[in-house]
Amino acid sequence: MKVYFISGLAADSRVFKHIQLPVHCEAVFVDWITPEKNESLRRYSLRLATKINTREPFAIIGLSMGGMITAEIIKLHKPVVAVLISSIPSSKQLPVYFKIAGKLKLYKIVPVSFAKSMSVMKRLFTTETRDDKTTLKQIIRESDPAFIRWAMGAILNWKSENPPETYIHIHGSKDEVLPLRYTNPTHVIQKAGHLMVMNRAKEINAILQEVLPV
Repeated sequence: MKVYFISGLAADSRVFKHIQLPVHCEAVFVDWITPEKNESLRRYSLRLATKINTREPFAIIGLSMGGMITAEIIKLHKPVVAVLISSIPSSKQLPVYFKIAGKLKLYKIVPVSFAKSMSVMKRLFTTETRDDKTTLKQIIRESDPAFIRWAMGAILNWKSENPPETYIHIHGSKDEVLPLRYTNPTHVIQKAGHLMVMNRAKEINAILQEVLPV
C-alpha cells in the first residue's frame, strides 16, 4: 500500500528521514504545488490531492500544516488510514493567538526573512541531533518565501470547524506551536515538541506499525 507523506510549512520530505513504515508500505512524498492567488487552504488541499492515486487503497501522513491539508483531503477521499502528526484536524483547534493574528493580518506585515532567521536560530536551543539541526537549517534556508507567506495566511484564515470522521492524531505534550491543550489527539507522546518527527521518531514509528494495516 502506498503511504503519501505531506510535510509541514517551510519543510519537505527530509523531515521524514527517521520515519520507518511497515515493510508492506511504500512511501510517496508529495511535493508542494504553487498556490493560486488568495487560494484557501481547502482549495489548495483538493488540488494537491490530485497527486494521490485514489483508485487504489492508500494512506496519508500529514505533518503540521500537512496534517491540516490531510484533514481536508480525507473529507473527499477515503484513505485506509490518515495520520496527523503535530497538527490539528480543524480550524476550531487553532490557538486563539493564531486567530487574532489572522484577523489583524500580521502575516502580511512580518518579513518572511525574519521568520526564517528566527527558525534557524531556534535550532540552537532544541534537542535534535547535530545532523538533524543541519538538515532543518538547510530546509528553512531553501524554503520559498512566497509560499511561506501564502501558507501563513492560508492557515490563519482556515475555515473548517468540523474535523473529519476518522483519523489518527499523534501529538507531543510539549508542542510549542500547536499546544496540546487546544486539541484532542488519539496518541500523546510525553515531553515531545512540535518537531518530534525528527527526535522522537522511534515512538511515532511504533504507533505507525500499529495503525497501518497489514
